[in-house]
Amino acid sequence: MGCKRVPSNDESTENNDYSLQLSRWFLISIGAWPQTHRSTVLERLSAFVLIPVFSAAVAINAMPCLLYVFFEAKDIQSKLNAAGPLIHRFMGSVNYWMLLSRNNDMRDCIRHMETDWRLVRRAEDRELMIQYSKFGRFIAVMCAVFMQSGAILFSVAKAVKTITVVIDNQTITMHPMTCPAYRKLIDARFSPANEIMLIIQFTSTYVTSASTVCVCSLAAVFAMHSCGQLNVLYVWLNELTENHDEENLAEKKLTVVVEHHLRVLGFIARIESIMHKACFVELMGCTINMCLVGYYTLMNWAAFDAAKIISYVIVYLSMGFNIFIFCYIGEILTEQCRNVGDMAYMTNWYKLHHRTALGFVLIIAQSSNVIKITAGKLFNLSITTFGDVVKTSIVYLNILRTMAM
Repeated sequence: MGCKRVPSNDESTENNDYSLQLSRWFLISIGAWPQTHRSTVLERLSAFVLIPVFSAAVAINAMPCLLYVFFEAKDIQSKLNAAGPLIHRFMGSVNYWMLLSRNNDMRDCIRHMETDWRLVRRAEDRELMIQYSKFGRFIAVMCAVFMQSGAILFSVAKAVKTITVVIDNQTITMHPMTCPAYRKLIDARFSPANEIMLIIQFTSTYVTSASTVCVCSLAAVFAMHSCGQLNVLYVWLNELTENHDEENLAEKKLTVVVEHHLRVLGFIARIESIMHKACFVELMGCTINMCLVGYYTLMNWAAFDAAKIISYVIVYLSMGFNIFIFCYIGEILTEQCRNVGDMAYMTNWYKLHHRTALGFVLIIAQSSNVIKITAGKLFNLSITTFGDVVKTSIVYLNILRTMAM
């Protein structure tokens, strides 16, 4: 673990910014990027303005729709048609609230990452971290593409066409909405209320989708950063027994390894603390919405409106991808944490001085207490959980189809 080249602070900041770039863009766009001493006056002012405006847009869109579902929609099909977009707004609202309420914790995680980049002393360790940061960035890009395109297409596919209705012997043309409004509160059939509510609907769609993108992309970036750190740790463990005749050098190396291991575990515990509520909302919400989107697809298949069918398929895939990412993150972090103990056991620890070798017990003991990413501290996120979610959504879809027929 010798020093070949000490990276500059600018390089460390640049690498960290590269990892977080996409997440930062979306967080800034909804006013949720953590403010630091480097934040400009414009960034602080935009956050001050955007947060109440976007919160109001989501509330104005969601509350009348909730009243519509309970008091105006007469049949089960009308209620189900409005339920999917309404649940999406609820999920996005919870994610938005989580991003704002855990702003300080997110800032601490970002600073933790910056410190990790500054602590890297060797080019090969830095390259290993960059590989994982690129993969985390790739996942963030895929999250943005799937979720934003799915949500926007779903809204546009319904609103792009106009329908003609007769009200009090008056024929009017209007744009249908994915979130219908309770007419006694807001009658969105008439112009300009229809156009205004449509703009509010698109705004709330972007905010809720962007919030979900931020949560998913941050979880991916944080998790991949942790994996990069754990893989650096594997390299250090393998090198620990080199020059095993030099007891003091081996003890110093072991001290660095143990401290770094505890640092990474602390970071993973913080990820779990920040994300577990959002993971629970995503797990429950996406399961229900995958069921509803499947129902919408079946109900519209006979008419085969290509725009609607394509939008439903993309939304279904985006939600499935969203759950898969969270489950994959939970799986890979659990596996990587456990591997540290396995790596410690597989090294040539018996070649070290017995006092130094005893230090491996601490690493193995820490690795046996695996920190798991959970959904609301109720379900462990893993690939098995993803399979259960897909099966559950299909079961609910069959129940819905039976009820609606």
